[in-house]
Amino acid sequence: MSTPPIRPPFRQQFPVLCADDVRRLEQTPLAQAVPVQSIYEIFVNSAAAFGDRPALTFLRTAKLDPGPDEQPITWSFAQLLAGIHRMANALHRLGFGPSDTVAVLMPGSLPYHLALWGGSAAGIVQPLNPLLSVEKLCSLLKASGATVLIAWGAEDDSGYWTKAMALRDQVPALKNILHVAPLEGTGVAPLLAGVLDLNTLMDAEPADRLVSGRNIVANDVCAYFHTGGTTGSPKLARHTHGAQVFMAWSYVQLQGLLPGDVAINGFPLFHVAGVLPGSLAALSAGVHVVIPTTGLFRNRDVIRNYWKLVEKYRATVLSGVSAVLTALTEVPLNGADISSLRYARTGAAPLTPELAARFTKLFGLHIYETYGMTEMVGTSTVTPPGLKREAGCVGLCQPYSQMRVVALDEQGGASDIVQPTGQSGIVQFKAPNVFAGYLNHDDNKHAFSHDGWLNTGDLGYIDEQECLHLSGRAKDLIIRGGHNIDPRVIEEALDTHPAVQTSAAVGAPDDYAGELPVAYVTLVPGAQVTEAELLDWVRERVDEPPARPRWVHIIPAMPLTNVGKIYKPELRDLAKLTLLQTK
Repeated sequence: MSTPPIRPPFRQQFPVLCADDVRRLEQTPLAQAVPVQSIYEIFVNSAAAFGDRPALTFLRTAKLDPGPDEQPITWSFAQLLAGIHRMANALHRLGFGPSDTVAVLMPGSLPYHLALWGGSAAGIVQPLNPLLSVEKLCSLLKASGATVLIAWGAEDDSGYWTKAMALRDQVPALKNILHVAPLEGTGVAPLLAGVLDLNTLMDAEPADRLVSGRNIVANDVCAYFHTGGTTGSPKLARHTHGAQVFMAWSYVQLQGLLPGDVAINGFPLFHVAGVLPGSLAALSAGVHVVIPTTGLFRNRDVIRNYWKLVEKYRATVLSGVSAVLTALTEVPLNGADISSLRYARTGAAPLTPELAARFTKLFGLHIYETYGMTEMVGTSTVTPPGLKREAGCVGLCQPYSQMRVVALDEQGGASDIVQPTGQSGIVQFKAPNVFAGYLNHDDNKHAFSHDGWLNTGDLGYIDEQECLHLSGRAKDLIIRGGHNIDPRVIEEALDTHPAVQTSAAVGAPDDYAGELPVAYVTLVPGAQVTEAELLDWVRERVDEPPARPRWVHIIPAMPLTNVGKIYKPELRDLAKLTLLQTK
């Protein structure tokens, strides 16, 4: 069948504020609570329920008074579904099937949503990080066996079209490059062999159905997401339709998303945070999602005008990684009315108590934390609005899911010893939205325990209210002479200094001890402090002598991933360089 039965959109059953509320949700059998089988069904249901209401608005510019040629573009839920149909049908017409992969190399935009959801309706979609090198992108495409690449027809800040042409020449399996014309009309005309104009293909397709007649089931793979950072061999996590559907439903239950909510989604659309909780879950519940220019949160004008954009679009949900929230604390309200905001949310990187307190003091908003990862298809735990907890508490386990913490073994990995309440260890999950494993089976060796639990590699503990608290990554532990040092101990001490904006502690190699703790900080604009003063400050506040850092260095900017996480491998390299220079 090409049109599944129409069901109601996802809607919160009742407010969730504690673990007992989660168990109350579980009283309904899962198959009855979430009968939807596919991502495609989500958009069919949303279009039926919300029709002409706004689903997506793309801001061509972050200006508050855009010119005639810079006006935002809004698609309704009905228009979005029509575009999904045309995209899936265009791919089908090219001979693309359910087991084929379409890669996407684009900035944040409306066509990206058609590629994501139309691609998964036709087969398997592979979002690509455009800042990766051509060499890295080639390895990812060869690993997935992608036969189609949907590419932005302009250079912008990432060299999209140049990279697309290089991939065409270097990846033999690519049969077609689908050229996406940028709105500004500055794109490269698709005149080369193997290049087709996507708009032309889609215009020729019906908008009211899937011509393939495909019957998508929950176990069908819908996406490959790159994970494991930007170094090493590619690891592609397989997501199924059922896992992404469950994530969307669960997020709506715990988050309390409502029809009429407005969310500015500045997360990149090659990352699970932007694709799944930021888009799929929101759209499944009738939320209006605003895409803040192709640059998203990397566009400085978006940050500079953020509070006025909240006022203009009456945003009800604020969401961003800690680096974005830190940047927003430097942007004054200047009279902007942000009373429409119901709550603020963060994830993907740790929230410091100092940032949480500063944000609340400046804007009157408590920051709620969510914990997720690519291997959990977006979300693992959520702190529901109304459950105000301290920084570091990432909330309750999702319904129909299990969470436990196990002790570390001698190598710093996960053991079989389950930790009691309040004791730290490695966090593990069993859940309907655990991914289907890596595409390369060799990568699955350490992904799961022998009894089927997902090893997250994250350190944390579960408190008496059954909320999870995170303290860092197991791989980020600094091992000094067999002594495991949690870098958060050092970072939290540094963060209490009024001159420190961000901090990160890493291990520097040492011939005798193995590793020695060292730290790097960025300063609040205009603040003045010496490295010696910071070293004294942190040593006074770190109780364990082995955990006191050897040095604290001030750097102009903290290295970040494209999602805004602190990129510690670069800091480790910096520490190695410092040691070489001092020898």
